Order: sequence, then structure tokens, then C-alpha cells
Amino acid sequence: MIDTPSPNFDERRLPVSMLVLHYTGMIDAASAIARLTDPEAKVSAHYLVAEDGQIVRMVDETKRAWHAGKSYWRGIDDINSASVGIELVNPGHEFGYRPFAEAQIDALVPLVSEIVQRHGITRGNVVGHSDIAPARKQDPGELFPWNRLAKVRLALPRPTRNLMDPHWSDAGFLLALQRFGYEIADTLAATVAFQRRFRPELLDGTIDGECRSILLALLLPKPQGDD
Repeated sequence: MIDTPSPNFDERRLPVSMLVLHYTGMIDAASAIARLTDPEAKVSAHYLVAEDGQIVRMVDETKRAWHAGKSYWRGIDDINSASVGIELVNPGHEFGYRPFAEAQIDALVPLVSEIVQRHGITRGNVVGHSDIAPARKQDPGELFPWNRLAKVRLALPRPTRNLMDPHWSDAGFLLALQRFGYEIADTLAATVAFQRRFRPELLDGTIDGECRSILLALLLPKPQGDD
């Protein structure tokens, strides 16, 4: 782990209860690190994980990094105060989105494990930037291998077993999505964010039987998936 301190932080106002994953969305790691340490940019993260697996520590976990922006999850709207933020080097949708490198994910998994154990973060509160800001963000995106975290119980699995369509109306689905944790003011964006996280092969914003079945399973006490 390399220390590259960012000046962009302040004091937390809430205890840590979440972990948020991002992609950098910039051409390369050097550009991302430069931005995350630029006082004029006013953005930062606690950690950055390069594609070769190198971990860069930028803000101490006791401090409030500025990575989430305007966001919401499960009743919390000061996500920066309540979360640890990790940036994964990837050019993102704007500069040539590509699968995350094996070495990068191999380094991320133990880092996430240490953080969630340190703060008692539940699986349901390990989320992507698009989950907490669906109208603004797409990262870490549909290529992020959530199953790698789910296999070691660091994130919720995609439910695959005993799925049943509850035949909710679209309004009923959105109420259930809100109950699960999403901000639903922009209904299309919220639906696409849910699909990006739990049904990434089809991001059409259509509330169908598969989406309803997956969400119902996630609302049950123990979601089961091929994790």
C-alpha cells in the first residue's frame, strides 16, 4: 500500500456504515490520482486500486472523503460521512469502459474484507456509486464482478434460486425498490441502476418479471444466489 495523501477531506458527522465502489472514469491512473489530490477539484477517496493491484491510500478512514457527491441510500443522504470510498482505475463509459483486471479485483477483495470487518458494514451496504446516485452515475458499471465479493459474503449475491414473480405494478416495484434502499425520484434511472447492479446483461429500464423476482428475493431475509 502506497500513501498518497489528498487534502480533500473533512470531519465525519456519522459513523461508518457503508462502503462505496467507484471507477475513476479517467484515461489512466496518473490522471485520476492527480485529480483526487488536487485541492481545486474538491474530490477524493479513501483508497484507489490500480489495474496492477497496487493500492493507494489517500484519506484516513477516520476522515470524510469527498467521493459520493449528492447521493442517498437507505435513509442516509450524507453518504460521505457514513462511508468509505474506493476508486478502481478504469477509463469508464466515457473513455473506453473495459473489464476490471484480475490483479485489481484480487487486491480489492481483501481490502473490502478488512474495511467491512473494521466497521461492521453489512453486505447490503456495500454498494456502487450508481446505486446511491442513479440519476448521475454509472460506476463501477455493469462489468464490475460483484459475484467475486458475493462469493466471500462481502456483497449481496444476485438472487437466482426459487425466484417468483410477485406481479407488482410498476408503482409497486418502485415502492419495493425504495424500501430496498434506492432513491426513486427518477424512476427510469433507479430501475436502470438496479439492473446494472443485479441484472447487468439487460439495462433497458423496463420493469419486467425478472426484475420483480430479483427484487422480491433481495427483500427476503437471506437472498440466495449462485455466489
